[in-house]
Amino acid sequence: MNTQDAKRVLETALICAQQPLTLREMRSLFADAIGPDTLRSVLDEITRDWEGRGVELVAVSSGWRFQSRPELREYLDRLHPEKPQRYSRAVMETLAIIAYRQPVTRGDIEDIRGVVVSTQIVKQLEDRGWIDVIGYREAPGRPGLYATTKQFLDDLGLNSLEQLPELEASGASPTQALADAAGLQGLLIDDIAEANEVNLNSGPDSLSESEPSESLDSSSAPALNDGGASPPATPDPLSDAADKVQTDA
Repeated sequence: MNTQDAKRVLETALICAQQPLTLREMRSLFADAIGPDTLRSVLDEITRDWEGRGVELVAVSSGWRFQSRPELREYLDRLHPEKPQRYSRAVMETLAIIAYRQPVTRGDIEDIRGVVVSTQIVKQLEDRGWIDVIGYREAPGRPGLYATTKQFLDDLGLNSLEQLPELEASGASPTQALADAAGLQGLLIDDIAEANEVNLNSGPDSLSESEPSESLDSSSAPALNDGGASPPATPDPLSDAADKVQTDA
């Protein structure tokens, strides 16, 4: 099969796929007759072909997919004008702490936020497929260690944790930085700018403002695209956590 035929097959498969395709899945289209280097070359060519169009080919955590460009989101939303649901402040703060300080236990999150993390919040994030238990801390009670999932990265249009905004560089709170990461992909997470800022860089007991209520908003989930290690005594910084999660994946 020549390169142009391979390109047509690959492009068709990517457009028709309901989930991102991994490199292994794409090679199976050709019974492994096309090597990794050739496959990468064809993907690069398809990416260039779609430049300037309303749809782009991107690599996310679980593979490659076509998606609409962020700047066209406002027009596409007119097809579904209903107001997007959203998470409460407490949910977004919890998610931001897990994203930036993973792997963490519920106790770690409570130390940082200064309040008890309700089971409902954890379950909501687990049901959404954004967090999961990846191991257990060698401590009394063997508490579960939470980390974000590939689904979380896919929904934000990210390939790895390293693509999350750097807190020190942006000067933003974790919840705002997480919202910005989603916004860059044209996703909708509302009311994050008003959330209480949690200073992850200075460790526990660093809630900057009065604690919001743990109760959820009447609508509880945003409209988004539908995706262990032996830890130290305190949560690892993002750079170490990213290595742990990628290794365990």
